[in-house]
Amino acid sequence: MPEGEPSPAAGRSWRRVLRMALPLLLLGLSGCVALPAVSDVGSRPGDRQPEAWQCRPAFPDRDGWYGGDGAYSIRLDDRRTLWLFGDSFASEEEGRRDRIGMTVVLGTTVAVSTCVAEDFRIRYRLKKKDGRFVSSFGADGEWLWPQDPFLAEGRLYIPLVAVRAAPEREGPFKFAVVGHKLARIDDFTAEDPNRWVVEYLDLTPDIPREIQAFATTSVVHWGHVYFYPLYSAIGAEGAVLGNILARIPLDRLAAPARSIQYLHRDGRWDAEPDRRRLKVVLDAAVSELSVRYHPERGEWVAVHMSLENNGDRLLYRTAPALEGPWSAARALVGTIPEVARHSTRYDENNFCYAGKEHREFSRGKDMVVTYVCNSYEDFEKERSFIRRNLFLYRPVVVVVPALPSSPP
Repeated sequence: MPEGEPSPAAGRSWRRVLRMALPLLLLGLSGCVALPAVSDVGSRPGDRQPEAWQCRPAFPDRDGWYGGDGAYSIRLDDRRTLWLFGDSFASEEEGRRDRIGMTVVLGTTVAVSTCVAEDFRIRYRLKKKDGRFVSSFGADGEWLWPQDPFLAEGRLYIPLVAVRAAPEREGPFKFAVVGHKLARIDDFTAEDPNRWVVEYLDLTPDIPREIQAFATTSVVHWGHVYFYPLYSAIGAEGAVLGNILARIPLDRLAAPARSIQYLHRDGRWDAEPDRRRLKVVLDAAVSELSVRYHPERGEWVAVHMSLENNGDRLLYRTAPALEGPWSAARALVGTIPEVARHSTRYDENNFCYAGKEHREFSRGKDMVVTYVCNSYEDFEKERSFIRRNLFLYRPVVVVVPALPSSPP
């Protein structure tokens, strides 16, 4: 637990399917002045970043990796940071200028970054089997997307969403969520994550089907690991949609599925989420975000993408405790060129998501955040926008100055 964290308040992809359906939802946003904007031109993959960035992340095309989404990160030790990406483009050919004819790795790909003399260095560790690229997690035929990893009692845990192909579905996103897993790694000292021994813990039986994404973000705090599941349900009592709060005691991670607790509006933590009493702590209704403690502010900060206009803003909220109350959403990054009509990066099929903070790369009061943009267009089309343009479908890094003080 970071020094100076507050005590808990009394009582902190399906990814793309949700990201496609939920942009129809309108969120009330309060703007702020002097918002950072992402460069319309930007740097090309592999371009060296300015020295002022001081080891800020970058995601060049190398080691066979040509783009992926997700971009969850966690510092493993004082030298290495692990990066987790979702479905990724991969090729044996170096120096590609497009993705036409390129393989798509369904599942999870990984990378490890280091900082050497303030220089960010990343090495993607693509896994191969029988001469082809495969996901770093899961057995043959499994399709597992990564969620927010966490460290607890010296072990590394990586939550995973299990999906399957669903050709019967209408529209471009033909897959469905079929389960939730937790990958446990006792020894992660090997330089290549594909050499780690992984034990898979199945959470599926104890996670209700109304939860579309469980570990949208993970926070280890005061003897528990907390999650903000995306919950969606419609019943006679009405609709419930948003991010709820769940937790697992750290001493029960050996059998986590039977130890999940959900926060309700009366302050009780129950093993079974009761839709009539369940507390929506964040109305963001997103399948990816970050919640991190900022000691200089004395509060928690959530970062996520807007659901408006195909993800046209990166937003933040603040709260004194994981349970809230969370502030209204404010704009953190005010212009996303991939969905701005005046931009050379714009295409009518573009949408952006996967907004999150990477606290391990912050310096002082600044924030390092990423987002990813994708396309509604069928990626299997050889001349699709996503295959012709390498800037799309990769993490975009933005450095944000200190946030304004929260209102009293």
